[in-house]
Amino acid sequence: MIIYGTALLAVCHLVGLFLGELLGVAIGVKANVGGVGIAMLLLITIRLWLHGRGLLPRETEAGVGFWGAMYIPVVVAMAAQQNVVAALRGGPVALIAAFGAVLVSACCIAVLSRTGDHAPLPPIDADGAAVSTH
Repeated sequence: MIIYGTALLAVCHLVGLFLGELLGVAIGVKANVGGVGIAMLLLITIRLWLHGRGLLPRETEAGVGFWGAMYIPVVVAMAAQQNVVAALRGGPVALIAAFGAVLVSACCIAVLSRTGDHAPLPPIDADGAAVSTH
């Protein structure tokens, strides 16, 4: 059922918020640090784990896929609530973290683009099975 994918997201979200609060306390910040990101990483990890063991029905995966597609708008909406001006006034840590994240992402993209198989994936049919092109 699609609702199970949403329930899985809800559990991951609650755990992510809890871990984000703990991380904030651990580094001395009175805020949730990365709760949504942790939740999405948990969702991806659990989905892959369940899918690898054949425990994820197609309908549940559709619910998880829907929320995966909603990730960017959710993050943008949550980022809009942050007080960026106060973060920048607090010191250069916000800028260093932003530039560091961009630098690490660029390096990862460069490494991934230079390694691996660059052949296009085969087309798939409506059932998700690969279609032979020969």
